[in-house]
Amino acid sequence: MSKAIKATAGSDNIFADLGFANPEEELLKAKLVRELRAIIKRRRLTQVKAAELLGLKQPDVSALVTGRVGKFSIDRLVRCLDRLNYRVDVVIRHKPARRPSSRVAA
Repeated sequence: MSKAIKATAGSDNIFADLGFANPEEELLKAKLVRELRAIIKRRRLTQVKAAELLGLKQPDVSALVTGRVGKFSIDRLVRCLDRLNYRVDVVIRHKPARRPSSRVAA
């Protein structure tokens, strides 16, 4: 016999779902880091070479590529992208009204 498992539909922001204090900031940082990691991988940069280009120390690049970004501000991540010749554009849109979470039985 199996019991029904209750599931809650998540939002578009996993950090909000997990109860982070600043979920929008965390999501933005995650997106910026994802781009940095992809560029580093695409260019086949070593951590030492990436550190040189980004103006960081190698342990900071290691932290970036492994997702430990707590000590990186959004500004610092944008500067890193700039140093790799990428521009970050900010788009401002009206937020849709939040829907109350609904429970879904699966």
